[in-house]
Amino acid sequence: MHPLVQSMLKGDKRALSRLMTYVDNRHEDLMKIMKEVYSHCGKAYRIGITGPPGAGKSTLVDKLIHAFRKQKKKVGVIAIDPSSPFTGGAVLGDRIRMTEHGADDDVFIRSLGSRGSHGGLSRATRDIANLMDAFGFDIILIETVGVGQTELDIMAVAHTTVVVLVPESGDTIQTMKAGLMEIADVFVVNKADREGADRIFAELRALVEMASSTQKVPVLKTQAISNKGIDELICAIENISRENKAGLKGLLKEECTDIVLAELHQKLKAEMEGKGMFTALVKNLAEKHHNPYETAAEILEKIKVK
Repeated sequence: MHPLVQSMLKGDKRALSRLMTYVDNRHEDLMKIMKEVYSHCGKAYRIGITGPPGAGKSTLVDKLIHAFRKQKKKVGVIAIDPSSPFTGGAVLGDRIRMTEHGADDDVFIRSLGSRGSHGGLSRATRDIANLMDAFGFDIILIETVGVGQTELDIMAVAHTTVVVLVPESGDTIQTMKAGLMEIADVFVVNKADREGADRIFAELRALVEMASSTQKVPVLKTQAISNKGIDELICAIENISRENKAGLKGLLKEECTDIVLAELHQKLKAEMEGKGMFTALVKNLAEKHHNPYETAAEILEKIKVK
């Protein structure tokens, strides 16, 4: 077993941090490491928190950490932050969030910069979540900054997804993608003391009622900054967790498929680039000597796949 994995499994947070850096950089030993880690996964419950900027997601995450810690649960947080192209993670965001929880050995917060992750952000998020799971965290909170396709991909890593909106999110609801409706397990109208909160709450309830799903998505109000509605949100998440136990098998199957395909894609691309094949094929495409379908067929022929 890799010495860092051994140390991490014994509760060494420095080893956990170093392994997360391996994920960020897609270290050459990462596949071997994750193979060893994966057999220790499967106990943590992963909760995604997504929504437009300014919805108060970080405050909500902070309150959820407090609530789960009262239940004596160990909490890991993955904060997707696009603001740092240099460090690969939002160091400032870590400092702000860790001010209160930094002294708690049973809370660990990791930022992941969306511009600094090699090999796909959803893939890096999944690997870091698995490291936290193997380390022994009971709850893993995954916070994103927006509601674009990248965020939807990241939320596929979560067992339960909370979509956070505010009274000013009316336009967001009008243009809400079907994908966002599909991933939402709970809708939260945060900053519910503001004007327009009742209107957006009613609009969300109407959207949920019109949805074809037999399982109606809860719509809740919170004022995270004053801790209002947090207990109700925890209760909704726990209810979904109990109801979704059968569905977790399907999620596990999907996760395994995603991991296999991601590793195959990465290895094939690296192999092609190492032999200069990829550059030559792209050049041919650019000069229109080939079309993409011919190029794909040529690659599959070379690796003996029909």
